[in-house]
Amino acid sequence: MLKKAFFLTLAVAALPFIVALFVKTDYTVEETVIIEKNNAMVFDYVKHLKNQHNYSRWALIDPDMKKTYRGVDGTKGFVSGWKSDHPDVGRGEQEIIKLITNARIDYELRFFAPFEATSPAFMATQAISESQTMVTWGFKGHMDYPMNVMFLFMDIEQTIGDDLQAGLESLKEILEK
Repeated sequence: MLKKAFFLTLAVAALPFIVALFVKTDYTVEETVIIEKNNAMVFDYVKHLKNQHNYSRWALIDPDMKKTYRGVDGTKGFVSGWKSDHPDVGRGEQEIIKLITNARIDYELRFFAPFEATSPAFMATQAISESQTMVTWGFKGHMDYPMNVMFLFMDIEQTIGDDLQAGLESLKEILEK
């Protein structure tokens, strides 16, 4: 009887680890908005990381976060860092790793707390007409095994997507004023 209880307990304890073997570890989120401004003007605003503090959902959660900067904003190699005691903001930095004028900015996000991760992100602008621009904000993430089992209990893509969309809506409001 004791032997059966031991093996049953072992099986129950092992179940999440077995399930995690079959759960994805990577995710991609992309959200878009149409802004009633020309592409060059929109790109010139979004290429500056300091401007994200005006519209990023995470920056707006803690307006008192400590910010640091290295390099020339809006150029390759510029790094924008943040530090907050708020658990949804934490500590990290992002670096512009590639710019294609009036088209795309690629970033490397480095999270230090409350968890460590490095993730690629981007913002892309595309002229729809002379006075309309589509902005896409994208993010890729990874969750190592066995933590990836969390994908079964929470929709991380939806959560991040909602935050990106809220940021894009704020960006639209700022630029259309």
